[in-house]
Amino acid sequence: MNRVDRLLALILHLQSRRVVTAEELAGHFELSVRTVYRDLNALGEAGVPVVAEAGVGYSLMKGYHLPPVTFTSGEAGALATGGALVGQMTDDSLSEPMRSALRKIRAILPRDQQERIERIEHGTLLPERRAGRRKAGAANLLQIQDALARRRVLRLSYRSGTAPEATARDVEPLGLTHYLQHWHLIAWCRLREDVRDFRLDRIEDIGVLAETFPPRPGFLLEDYLRCIETRSPGVTIRVKFSARSANRARREWALGLVHDETVADGVVLTLTAGQLDWFIAWLLSFGTWATVLEPAELREKLVVTAEATANHHRGNPGKGS
Repeated sequence: MNRVDRLLALILHLQSRRVVTAEELAGHFELSVRTVYRDLNALGEAGVPVVAEAGVGYSLMKGYHLPPVTFTSGEAGALATGGALVGQMTDDSLSEPMRSALRKIRAILPRDQQERIERIEHGTLLPERRAGRRKAGAANLLQIQDALARRRVLRLSYRSGTAPEATARDVEPLGLTHYLQHWHLIAWCRLREDVRDFRLDRIEDIGVLAETFPPRPGFLLEDYLRCIETRSPGVTIRVKFSARSANRARREWALGLVHDETVADGVVLTLTAGQLDWFIAWLLSFGTWATVLEPAELREKLVVTAEATANHHRGNPGKGS
């Protein structure tokens, strides 16, 4: 990135934040703090009203806005792809606002860039999810994002994977993440007095309380997710995957991946989860591309499940089981 592009990006970054420190700018743009100071001085000399507050950081003078700018070809393509991915990976609570935002952005684009986005959209196809999965459930992403931004306490009726009944939880939302094909709310649970992971499709009811909560000092979502395998690891398995299936396994079990070892005929992954039963259906979906090395108990459960499935399909398909 040349300096002119960097200065423009610096203005856009300041415009999108209330206040930011020189250290944060240096980390974001991968520059030295000294270079950031020089760039901020250059902006001031060019007439951009950068406000410096000692001990707080930098901001743009209230009311200053950079005039609308056109998008590069790459940015226009990214918008089209991002819109498609939002529709694919979120529920209707977010996909409709995304479509609305893209319509507003398109309205100010030059005609040639509008046509470029249209061509990219027509030439990009993502497998459609079932209509029922796209509908927002009891807990929708937009509602949780709003509570997260406003630091509002959520009241959940939550059914965990093993509990026979849902439990009432008052939680302080700390972050959202997506893994194993589901969205997860990471929140401080007042019932358990600890940070907990709540899968959104297991929330049976949700309410946003008027009560707000202060930031939780020292909590970083990235650190929580990075260290998840070191806390309550549950059961551990070792599975050898074929080379062609290893990337899928890494992607789908990313948060439980403890060790990754390349061997002569594939890749051996060490994975953790709450209980063995969580692995069975997932491992069976790999067919003969996955081999359980340990524990033996999981191999036995896989054999029983596979044999029961085979016997079921050997029967008369016209009769109920």
